[in-house]
This record gives sequence, C-alpha cells and structure tokens, in this order.
Amino acid sequence: MEKELLLVGLGNMGKEYSKVLKALDTPFIAVGRGLESAADYESVTGIKPVTGGIENYLSGQTVRAEQAIVAVDVTLLYNTVTELLKAGVRRILVEKPGALHKNQLLELRTLADRMGAEVFIAYNRRFYESVRAARKIIATDGGVDSFMFEFTEWSHRIEPLAKDMEEKERWFLSNSSHVADMAFFIGGRPKALEAWHSGSLSWHKSASCFAGSGISKTGALFSYMANWDAPGRWGVEVMTRNFRLIFRPLEKLQIQKRGSISIDDYDIDDTLDVSFKPGLCRMTEAFLSGDISSLCSLEDQIDAFDMFMKIANYN
Repeated sequence: MEKELLLVGLGNMGKEYSKVLKALDTPFIAVGRGLESAADYESVTGIKPVTGGIENYLSGQTVRAEQAIVAVDVTLLYNTVTELLKAGVRRILVEKPGALHKNQLLELRTLADRMGAEVFIAYNRRFYESVRAARKIIATDGGVDSFMFEFTEWSHRIEPLAKDMEEKERWFLSNSSHVADMAFFIGGRPKALEAWHSGSLSWHKSASCFAGSGISKTGALFSYMANWDAPGRWGVEVMTRNFRLIFRPLEKLQIQKRGSISIDDYDIDDTLDVSFKPGLCRMTEAFLSGDISSLCSLEDQIDAFDMFMKIANYN
C-alpha cells in the first residue's frame, strides 16, 4: 500500500478507473468480491485484484488506506463508503449518487465529520472538455441568463437489464442525475423549482414523463423535460447574452451566435475524453491532487437531494 489508494469495484466503472489510474502512473489496490468478476477484471486490465470484499480486506490490514475510489453497484455504495470511513479512510470519491436515500447521505456526513474525512460524488460530466470550454465562454459573456435540459431515458433498454429493482425504481438518482447535476453545475443551483409528472413504467412507478421549471440562485430561469416512454436523448442548452451553448451529446459543444440561425461545432481539445471515459481522467486527477473546486461534495449532494426527489416524484 505504497500510495494507500484503494479502488473498490471490479465492474465496468472499475475498469475505466483502472485505465485512468495507470495512465496517471498512480499505484492502487483493486478490491472486489467474487472470483468471476476478478478474473474478468484481470483479463481486461492486467491487474490482479484482491477478492473477498472490502470488509474482509479492511479487517486484515494494519496499514490504513488514506484514499479510495468506490465504483461498486449503486445499491452497495452506502455500505461500502460506511466501511471505508469506519476504517479511517480520509478521502473518498464515490460513484453517483452516493446513496439512494437522503438519510443514508446524512449518516455518511455524520460519520465523515466524526472521522475527519472528505467524501465526493463522482459526477464526471462536470469535467467534460465541452463543459470546461462552455464555462469559459459563459464567464466572458456575463453569466448564464437561462438554460434547459432533457434527461429522457430509453425504457426499452433499461427494463431488461439485470439490475437490482431498487436501482431501477430510483433510476433518476442512479443515472439521470448526471444530466441535472451538469445543468445546475453550469447554470446554478435552483432557488425555486416546480415539477410536474405523468405516466408510469413497470420498472419505474413514480412517473414516465417529467417536466418542470424554476429559477437558479444566480437568477437564471430554467426548464427541463423528459419522456421515458418516447424517443429522445440527454441534452443541455445554456443561453448567455450572445450565445446559445448546445450539449447534444453532452460531450460535444455546439454554439449559436446572437443574430444567427446557424449552429456550429465548437472546437475543443477532447483528447482525454476520447482516450478515456469522458470526464473521468480530469475528475480523477482533480480528486488525487486535492483540487476540489469542481468536485461535487457530499454536502452538495445532500443539498441537491430534495430537488432530485421532487424532479423524479420520489417519496
């Protein structure tokens, strides 16, 4: 444990983090549960992981890990972070949404405060090169006047997935919150929000169609919509005085200038977003270096949770 960095979880995201950590020349110990997932992980990454689960691993250690990246299944995030905090891990980057229930996030905050630890939620879309470029444009054009976003999900793809039902029932938190977090990261957190819902799906009873609007703490008006039972895709559009900035897909940036109907591709250096899972390299690098300026803190996620619940129509 030379660098005392743990990577917990050997699935797709664990493999993506491994690729980034190897490129950053950062030693780490990968920890998973089953032998089958470990064999698959090793065949892809060339790294031999520790098996038996994080609880078993931590119980056998006399040297404390200082940092951890958590990329386990959504329903296991809360328990995994809890175990790491109790073991004295001081800095943790955990995949979104951190936990599926607000009381769990509050318990993590209490535990983190008691242990003198920091916990961050891994919303990697904040670190897209498209977002970084757009924020520079926004800063030079007087800020965001208004914005809108769409978080339509493809129900026909999600319904047959072999995932825990709780993850599906809270799919906005498990997945769609990526779009909302990105939009509010750029345009400002809501000061007021009204939400409407209709429909339901066999795997998502709370709603299938979502719409809403509000005003951000910076004074920008916003709106959103999504229909999970119709065609669509994720997207964000941000308006400043002189520009409309369009993210569709989110990792690309298009721009429309005042007085023109032309929509043009905006040139960005997206080398890192092409070489790795988009946003993941810069986010991981920020976490490891201690640059938390664009990271979503546990406190940020707690503040956003009621708003997320309102958007998704969860109890």
